[in-house]
Amino acid sequence: MFGLGVVLIWMSTPALAQHKIAYIDSDRIYQNYPEFTTAQQSLDRLAQQWEQDLAERQADLEEKFREYQARELLYTSESRQERQNEIIAEEEEIERMRMQYFGPEGQLFHQQEQLLRPIQERVLTVIQEIAESEGYDYVFDRNGDFVFLYANESLDITDLVLEELGVDITRIIGQ
Repeated sequence: MFGLGVVLIWMSTPALAQHKIAYIDSDRIYQNYPEFTTAQQSLDRLAQQWEQDLAERQADLEEKFREYQARELLYTSESRQERQNEIIAEEEEIERMRMQYFGPEGQLFHQQEQLLRPIQERVLTVIQEIAESEGYDYVFDRNGDFVFLYANESLDITDLVLEELGVDITRIIGQ
């Protein structure tokens, strides 16, 4: 509530009339920017491969566990303990691999950084260039944390960003 009050007070100040504001729709930009969609598809394929690998390992482990359960009474206590330890070790290995692939510092995170960061930096550079050439003081992302209660469509520079990125916007008009 306090944030809304600050925004309303800020918007009512005469100084605002001196500022030129625009916004973009980053989701629309990234969905229509071929370099981004190609990189995202590559990341999706990689993640799918890793998920499949983990699922296969999990299925193998479950089969070993079922086999262990079916023969548990036939094992000596020493053999039983050895099999249990093998199963536990495989469970831990699968979890280690899951973290290696998908953890906060995992391979997927590093691949995203490597593939997507240059594209995101290019988009931000284009936004900055347009803002400077068009004289905008502020450019907001309608998909960000800033909530728009109203947005004048004439202030949307998403198409300018897409054009500057080399995207044929005539094929995406109306999205």
